[in-house]
Amino acid sequence: MAESRYRRVLLKLSGESFCTPGGFGIEGSALESIAERVFQLCRLGPQVAIVVGAGNFIRGTTFSQKSRIPRNTADYMGMLATIINACALQETLEKLGQPTRVLSAIEVNALCEPFIRRKALWHLENGRVAILAGGTGNPFFTTDTCAALRASELEADVLIKATKVDGVFSDDPEKHPNAKLFDKLAYEDLINKNLRIMDHSAISLCRENNIPVIVLNIFKTGNITDALCGKKVGTLIC
Repeated sequence: MAESRYRRVLLKLSGESFCTPGGFGIEGSALESIAERVFQLCRLGPQVAIVVGAGNFIRGTTFSQKSRIPRNTADYMGMLATIINACALQETLEKLGQPTRVLSAIEVNALCEPFIRRKALWHLENGRVAILAGGTGNPFFTTDTCAALRASELEADVLIKATKVDGVFSDDPEKHPNAKLFDKLAYEDLINKNLRIMDHSAISLCRENNIPVIVLNIFKTGNITDALCGKKVGTLIC
């Protein structure tokens, strides 16, 4: 079996990957599919940390704009939703035989451990997947920023942003079929070209800590394992 070229990986999963495109909540088949991909990733040998989003339940910014709920409360609701996704993924991974722990920036003692950097590292070094939930624990920060922050804290060798598209495009490929797919970009390119694949604070964190980012389509079988083995998949940002 091939081996990962990276020792420690942080995988950013969007909440949308927990259901079919356009769906809501957690769908069993989508959850099983994600867990299987993570399980195969772990078999390549790297230490694996995961940051989960919650777009399958709620997006704080959008929800606050369409309701009377203020942004900070809506963002906390989104952080709680990431814990739901994280616990579902943990249980499914452990049914596959992969030891897993959920660590959250928001304390929910009945379900998960609080995020403590040394505790997360201890889990990783002992062969467990560490699912990092609750975002940063603060409103007004995206889960992309959380992923970049946790990748920096845990000294990850690479951040993989798993999306529903094949990488970073010059424009929205769903609206513009002729949009160009980039094979490789510099961190500055995302800012200069106004490519909205990650927010600027996340890009800056990765640049400052020399963490390469691979943006790929999680729904294509083999993409994540191919990327970890050094094959050209998606878009590399470095």
